[in-house]
Parts: sequence; structure tokens; C-alpha cells
Amino acid sequence: MNQLRLGYLYGVGAYLLWGFFPIYLKLLRPAGPAEILAHRIVWSVAFVALLLAAMRHVGFLRTLARRPRALAGIALAAALIAVNWGTYIYGVNSDRVVETALGYFINPLVSVLFGVVALRERLRPGQWAALGVGALAVAVLTVDYGRLPWLALTLAFSFAGYGLVKKRLGLPAVEGLFVESAVLALPALAYLAWLSSRGDSTFGHVSAGHTALLVLAGAATAIPLLLFAGAANRLPLSTVGMLQYLAPILQLGCGVLIFHEPMPPARLAGFALVWLALVVFTVDALQNTRRTRATPQPPSTPNLTPAR
Repeated sequence: MNQLRLGYLYGVGAYLLWGFFPIYLKLLRPAGPAEILAHRIVWSVAFVALLLAAMRHVGFLRTLARRPRALAGIALAAALIAVNWGTYIYGVNSDRVVETALGYFINPLVSVLFGVVALRERLRPGQWAALGVGALAVAVLTVDYGRLPWLALTLAFSFAGYGLVKKRLGLPAVEGLFVESAVLALPALAYLAWLSSRGDSTFGHVSAGHTALLVLAGAATAIPLLLFAGAANRLPLSTVGMLQYLAPILQLGCGVLIFHEPMPPARLAGFALVWLALVVFTVDALQNTRRTRATPQPPSTPNLTPAR
């Protein structure tokens, strides 16, 4: 199998797992969102530590310890991903899977907005149009819900912020996930110990299957990230960008078709506007990529300086 096909296989696999993740989270009931989040953090650390040990790649920790600014960035990334995970778990377990899907549909537009605010990037007219349609969609959905869709916006902004911090850190996927989870592990363990002391922990008290599912939350977190890293290393960025819509489409399908969440006409109109914004955004990105490839590059100037 060539590298391109392998990249597609990894990418589709990652987004399929993310797309059907709500089904997995529903199986973790009666554990509450905070308990599920704590187990997800703790078992992610354990799973990735075993993986790094098998790869014999633990020397990066010594190098990282000598970079205080990188450690501060990792702490910020850990806080953002904890907010994202916790919000997502809460959304799924409170029967708001459709709204969580909305958050990941909006996420690419928020990432573009962060590029303008944080990285001083200049937007093309198509990108401005996509942001305008996306803002209109949020307004329509606010009227439909009778409130700001805060859960979707929290997911979109926290994940976009996480992506921005990760871009600046430049850490590989496995090492980054390990350090971020390790930052959160101590509070997570303390919470689980407190929960157990109160007799409110579900771990080991519901069934063997439930306990096993909580333990497997670490693998369920790490494996899609590893698949995504494999896809990103083998596929063009535009292809990865197109594949990312697979996950929220599947999440929306889970919410409407499997969990029978309501989708009134006004909400459907709001989603339609989000999809229109994403179409405008994607078409603009593809056209810009084609223009960039078609632009002839200036010939390199030969180096006439004698070698020293």
C-alpha cells in the first residue's frame, strides 16, 4: 500500500472514531461527566506512557524540562483541552449531541478568526464571507434555542485555541498528549480519590464491562490522535481539511438518527447556514491552493560566493 492510500486510511479511521465517539460516551453512564473526564485523563497518561516506553522515546522529557516557556504553553494547552473534553462529555450526557456537532462545524471558522486576531493573518474576501455567514448562523440558532448556543461555541473556541497553542509549541502528537495529560493527571486522581471516599464513584461498582470501558477511555482518546498524526504526515493539508467535516457529520447523524434529538426547521436553517459558510470557506481554500501551485516560482539565483 502506498503512502497516500495509507494516509487516507489513517484519516478516515481517525474521523470515524471521533464521529461515533458519542455512542461510546453514552455507554459510560451512570458515571457523571466529571468522573468520565477524570478517567479519560488518567488512563490517557497510562496508555501513552506504555506507548512511549515501547517506542523507547522518553528522552524528550529531559529536553522539555529545560524549556520553561514551552512548559507554560503545555499547561495552557492542557487547560484548553480539559475544557473541550469536559464540555463535550457534558453535552453528550445531557442529550445535546446535535449542539456538540455544531461546535465542530463552527471550529474551522473560529480557527480562521484566531488567525486574524493572534497571528495577524490577512483574510481573503471568500474567508470574510464565510465568517459573515457563520455569524448569521449563530444568530439564527440563538433565536431557535432561545439562548446563545454556548456549548457549541465553547467547543469551537476551546479547540481552536488548543490548535493555536499546539501550532506554536510544535510538539509531536504522542509526546504532546502525554505531557498535557500528565499536567492534568494529579487533579484528576485527586478528584477520583475524593469521589471514592464519598462512595459516589461508579468505577468497579456498576459492572465489569463498565469498569473496562472507563479504563479503555485512554486508548479511545489516544488512538484517533495517532491516526490523525499519521494522516497529516502523508496527505496534503487541503485533503485533511476536507476530511475533518466527516466527524461532525457523523456526530450529527448520531444525535438525530440514533439518539432522536429534535431538529426543528429553524435549527435546520441555522445548520444550513453553517454548511454554506463551510462550503464558501472550503471552495476559497481550494482555489487559493490551485492559484499558489499555478504561480511560477522565480528561478533560484546561483550562489557565486566562493566556498570558505
